[in-house]
Amino acid sequence: MDQKLIAIDLDGTTLNKDSLVSSKTKAVLLKAINAGHIVSIVTGRPNRMSENIYDELELQSPMINFNGAVGHLPHKKWDKEYELTFSKEIALELVAAKAKLGIKIIAAEGKNIALVDQPNNFIPNFFPTTLKPNEILNRQNLISNPSAMTMLVDKIKLPYVVTELKKEFGDKLNIGVWGGANPILELSPKGVDKSHGIRFLAQNFNIDRKNIIAFGDEHNDFEMINYAGWGVVMQNGTEQLKSVANDVTKYDNNHDGLAHYLEDYLDLAE
Repeated sequence: MDQKLIAIDLDGTTLNKDSLVSSKTKAVLLKAINAGHIVSIVTGRPNRMSENIYDELELQSPMINFNGAVGHLPHKKWDKEYELTFSKEIALELVAAKAKLGIKIIAAEGKNIALVDQPNNFIPNFFPTTLKPNEILNRQNLISNPSAMTMLVDKIKLPYVVTELKKEFGDKLNIGVWGGANPILELSPKGVDKSHGIRFLAQNFNIDRKNIIAFGDEHNDFEMINYAGWGVVMQNGTEQLKSVANDVTKYDNNHDGLAHYLEDYLDLAE
């Protein structure tokens, strides 16, 4: 079998509902690597919230963070590393217009940036609940351009905020609305998505598009699933994403859907 690039999303895909990797998933991914395939994490998460999973899976491959905006080799200096960003002035403008727009919390992040404008009393475990002075999003601390911004907004004002952001910054930013219970917006550099990340990985490893297998479940996986030679959507994935998939897993992320599928697809079962 040709060498495959296996691109794996984390939340809702590789991870179960408790944000953990099961022993089955880890075992199958290690089998795939030992069979000569490349496994790479391609996630919307920042590197600071995914390197622990990278280490747990014993990966040596590059990782893609912030939905394609950052590609790097964790814990190593790498001359092919990239980081795509947008102007820090946009972040500062949004902090200034926060009350008018109906934004509750704003975070600006990059490979080496993690700043939030105020402590989080809204969503557990999502934004920090306490901040040191150097962790506050302001002009003094934001000295380089971010790769992503995440904002919790007033649910009633969500459509208004999206419209205003598209009007003001639509030529510079992608504006994504998260699925799930909380009204969260994600801003990223214009034209950058997970397909950018997997194209970069495929070129780096000299792998044809037809030999890319991608696994995902949510709206931010759309371009990656669409681009991959074989795009697989989780049983628990959105209907919109399933509409562009080559296949759907039999089991969801709480029942090792990715692992069972990959075991069959690559004939890894003993």
